[in-house]
Amino acid sequence: MGENILKRHQQLLWLLALAFLLLSLGCYGQRASVPDEKSPVTGITKIAVIGFRPAVTQGKKPDAVREPFSGKLIMASPVSPDVAEKLSDILFDRLVDEKKYELISPDQAMGVLSRIVDSDQNVGMDTVKIFQEVGKAFGCDAVLAGLIYRWREREGTAIGVNRAASVAFDLRLVRPSDGAILWRAKFDKTQRSLTENLFEAGTFFQGGGVWMTAEKLGMIGLNKILAEMPGGIKGKED
Repeated sequence: MGENILKRHQQLLWLLALAFLLLSLGCYGQRASVPDEKSPVTGITKIAVIGFRPAVTQGKKPDAVREPFSGKLIMASPVSPDVAEKLSDILFDRLVDEKKYELISPDQAMGVLSRIVDSDQNVGMDTVKIFQEVGKAFGCDAVLAGLIYRWREREGTAIGVNRAASVAFDLRLVRPSDGAILWRAKFDKTQRSLTENLFEAGTFFQGGGVWMTAEKLGMIGLNKILAEMPGGIKGKED
């Protein structure tokens, strides 16, 4: 009986999608990422993939954190290191599959980063400088790193929720020579029903027309971001 309810639920949602398409004809969706420079990024052949880190570590309270490049304060919630590690591994695997760049893995990059941070000579070194040093250590053209600001699991089931999944993370390419941001992207989404917001139907149906887990929502976000990375990384279904 549960499967029949789910099928009827999905059929109704697909009908609503037709209405959404008519309403949104001629409208443009919000891009997942915005380059800092109008000119395309060129000359990147080797990237050190640091991957993702929690903006607020597990066990701490939600807090406003300072974005290391812009200095802007952003509200963040505690994120498990396991989530950051898994998202970093998926990011790296996608890049490997594309065979567009020579890559330094997150494990290699974090090994050097840890040595830099632990050195007495580098006490107080800011995040941008640390990323630069990691890139220089491997002779890279860019360093790829991001922060996870929120990774909230849904409360409920695929059919109905008390609280929907919600994720927020960013990603950027940093040039080691001067710390310039060559490209940046951000995904910040809380799933909403079609009745709440028809203009988010694209995300809703990418998730199969049901209430998504945080992981599923996060994978949709990662696909969107990677599609707009220099060179364009083709997304995968998860």
